[in-house]
Amino acid sequence: MLDREGFRPNVGIILLNANNEVWWGKRVREHSWQFPQGGIKYGETPEQAMYRELEEEIGLRQEHVKIIGRTRDWLRYEVPDHFIKREIRGHYRGQKQIWFLLRMIARDNDVNLRLTDHPEFDAWRWHDYWVPLDVVIEFKRDVYQRALQELSRFITWPKNGHGERRHTARYLRQPRSQQGGKPAQQAAAAPLATATAVPGAPDTLVLAPNK
Repeated sequence: MLDREGFRPNVGIILLNANNEVWWGKRVREHSWQFPQGGIKYGETPEQAMYRELEEEIGLRQEHVKIIGRTRDWLRYEVPDHFIKREIRGHYRGQKQIWFLLRMIARDNDVNLRLTDHPEFDAWRWHDYWVPLDVVIEFKRDVYQRALQELSRFITWPKNGHGERRHTARYLRQPRSQQGGKPAQQAAAAPLATATAVPGAPDTLVLAPNK
């Protein structure tokens, strides 16, 4: 579904924890990190699309979050031609997005990256609100900056700064073994290991699978 200018309606999600850190996801098999986002289907409102994408991409439902705010209008970015399928070049230009700021009221282990057969992310972490834009694909950076700036007005910041930075990321759980349906490793026996570092951020740690 495209508008007259060739932009696809879309929603973006900035999810906060109690420390005003944002949910930051690593795209499957890539070294880029981003916020959850997705298209608005025909007949959906932006809010309905946001809740659907929230569940499909990170496994959280409406009761797990509280809406704090949203952008006043659409934020647009154009997609370079070499990222666009040949058959729709000349028609499709990019995305126009309504961004939502949410507060997570669930537990970290309620996040489920494997809810669908085609996960968007294979790791996630909590990060300071002002995320490093150099790990975001270039053509999305301006929209990210504008969304973060506009939505920051809804947040009450503590006097001592934006809270302590977390140093760990959660990864997709390892598949169960063929024998007896038990994990290949027990959590107690699996040490933490260093993963690919995110530029401008502290080292990322792999969490041992817990079931």
